[in-house]
Amino acid sequence: MTAGRVIRSKDNPVFKRLVKLASSARHRREANQVVLEGTRLVSALLEHGGLPALLAIAESKAQAPEVVAVSRAVPADRVVVLSDALCGAVSDLATPPGVLAIAPPPRPRPPKGLPQLLVMLEDIQDPGNLGSILRTAAAAGADAALLSPGCADPWSLKVLRAAMGAHFTLTIHERADLLQAVRTFRGRVIATAAQARQSLFGLDLTGPLAFIIGNEGAGVSPLLREAAHAVAGLPMPGPMESLNVAAAAAVCLYERVRQTQAAPRNQ
Repeated sequence: MTAGRVIRSKDNPVFKRLVKLASSARHRREANQVVLEGTRLVSALLEHGGLPALLAIAESKAQAPEVVAVSRAVPADRVVVLSDALCGAVSDLATPPGVLAIAPPPRPRPPKGLPQLLVMLEDIQDPGNLGSILRTAAAAGADAALLSPGCADPWSLKVLRAAMGAHFTLTIHERADLLQAVRTFRGRVIATAAQARQSLFGLDLTGPLAFIIGNEGAGVSPLLREAAHAVAGLPMPGPMESLNVAAAAAVCLYERVRQTQAAPRNQ
């Protein structure tokens, strides 16, 4: 792209808008806009039919081939160039990628028939954990993720970065009533627990299924454990008491994938 006037002032309204959206969940909700960082996420937005309201590029990245390719897909009047200092001030990374986009978040898609796989996330507070779980859920073919009000904001820079584009393929329901979701789901609901007596590997995970994944410290709440059809954990033959919640979720989801793929051969 051909760099025009470079924005260098912190008082510039474009810069102020980026900072507010990047740093404030309340502002993101009110504006119904999020900040995407890096060419991977902007490309994912474009591939799924979205278009940035604004594309901001760091001055030093303006001629990079991957940046030029992304900028060509965006109307020229929506593309601006920021000084490297301003672009870095928006990011929370030590080495920012130099590409920022403002766009509306994808709307939850209506289900096509009955959902076959859901992840219900209760108070997952670490952004990296939340993003990793969303990424794994999308890769495992989940229909949707339901997030309780106590979860980290799924549209923060850290969650978006960890999810690696999962937001554009996975339907995400924020501030969900998980107890109501458990009661109305037409399938089995498995609550996960580190100290559960029943091993996940002993359960039939084929058919419509929902996993409840609980808070990093407290786990799944007693109310949701009681509402679930089963409470299961992962065996720990080693000296550790538990796994990281994102790692545990990945094991659960891919045990479901393994069983589902093996089922036709076993019939």
